[in-house]
Amino acid sequence: MTFSTIFVAGAGFMGSGIAYLAATRAGSRVLLYDIYPASLDKAQAAMERMGKGSVEKGFIQPDQLALALKKIKLTDSEKVASEADLVIEAIAEDVQAKKELFALLDKICPSKTIFASNTSSLSITSLASATKRSKQFVGMHFFSPAHIMKLIEIIPGLDTSVETAEKIRQFGQILGKVIIGSKDFPGFVTTRLGMVLINEAAFALLEGLSSPEEIDLGMTLGYNHPLGPLALADFVGLDICLHVLETMAAGFGDPKYRPCPLIKQLVAAGHLGRKTGRGFYEYGEAK
Repeated sequence: MTFSTIFVAGAGFMGSGIAYLAATRAGSRVLLYDIYPASLDKAQAAMERMGKGSVEKGFIQPDQLALALKKIKLTDSEKVASEADLVIEAIAEDVQAKKELFALLDKICPSKTIFASNTSSLSITSLASATKRSKQFVGMHFFSPAHIMKLIEIIPGLDTSVETAEKIRQFGQILGKVIIGSKDFPGFVTTRLGMVLINEAAFALLEGLSSPEEIDLGMTLGYNHPLGPLALADFVGLDICLHVLETMAAGFGDPKYRPCPLIKQLVAAGHLGRKTGRGFYEYGEAK
C-alpha cells in the first residue's frame, strides 16, 4: 500500500527525514509544511545533505535523487493538505498544538485521508478525538534520523480500524522499515522502555553510583547499546525526556515513572543536552 501524495506537517529534522524518505523510497509526492519560512529553508538544506550522503554511500543514484527531490514541495500553507491521501504530523510534542493542527486539517482534507502522528508518547486516542476520523487515525512513530533508522512503531488508537493500521503497516514496509506494534498507552513500547533506562541512569548518577562515562560504558559494552543512556538523553534533549517522563507518570499514576530530580534541575538551568552545549556532558557549544 502506497500513497500518491503525503502532507508532512513540521519541517524540523524529523519531518525533513520523513519527507525525504517518502519521496526517495516510496516515490510519493510530498508536501512538507511548516509555518516558519526559516524552518523550511533549513529543511531544504537538511534534505540536500541527506541526499548527498545517500549518493556517497551508494544508496541512491544521482539521477534518482534529483527526481525524488523534485517531488518534495515546501509550503507554509496548510490548505494544500486537501491534495493529500496521507497526513503525517511531526510537530512539537505538545498535545494541544497537535490537536489544534489535526482539527484544522480535518476540515481541509478529504474524508478518505488517513491521519498519522509521529508522537513518541502522547495518546493516539486523545489526538484522534480532535477530528471526525478516529477510525482513520493512527500513531506512526519514526526514529531519528528517520531516513536511516530501521524501525517504525505503529500504534492504533481505541477507534482505529484494522484496515487503517494495515495500510500504514504496508506503507512502512515500502519505506524499507521493520514494523512493531504497540497498544495506545503512554510511551508505547520503545519510549517507555528507553525513558525508564534514561531515568534510572540519571538516578544512578544522582546517587553517586558512578560517573556519567562509566554508567554509559556499562550499557554500551555490557549490553551492546550503541549509545549510553545519559549520552542518548543529551542527544534527544533533556527537556523532551522530562516531558515524556511526566506524561508517563501522569498517564500511569505510578511513582516508578517519576522524573529524576537531576533531570529536572538540569532542565531548570537550561542545560538541555547537545542543543545547548551542556547536559549530562559538556559539549563546548550548542549543537
